[in-house]
Amino acid sequence: MGKSTFLQDFKAFAMKGNVVDMAVGVIIGGAFGKIVSSVVADIIMPPLGLLIGGVNFTDLKWVMKAAQYGADGKETAAAVTLNYGNFLQATFDFLIIAFSIFLFIKLITKLTQKKAEAPAAPAAPPAPTKEEILLTEIRDLLKEKQ
Repeated sequence: MGKSTFLQDFKAFAMKGNVVDMAVGVIIGGAFGKIVSSVVADIIMPPLGLLIGGVNFTDLKWVMKAAQYGADGKETAAAVTLNYGNFLQATFDFLIIAFSIFLFIKLITKLTQKKAEAPAAPAAPPAPTKEEILLTEIRDLLKEKQ
């Protein structure tokens, strides 16, 4: 009883629409992230680096302890560095991805609002109330007396 119920519960959970939609969103989001990262690294950063003097952000680092070399010229201890350039690059990637998603959601919202605002058919005038019918009859009777 335990295994079959557990498996049935898991299957019901995994096949819910929200879980499947979320999985598709994560996969598409990952692919979108790769595209935006490529745009940043391959298209935006080279001209930006050229404008600021040929600096590659990922190469920026602060050397806290220099590498140590032996008498034979081989490195005996690696340098200890704080790689803030990678952080700057990741932050720049994030900002561009967030801005792109913002624009995409804004576009979708605008399209759905236009669809919702489009009038389907002209609305029929509302039926007259009992008071309006009564007043119309009184008006008509007064016209007849004149």
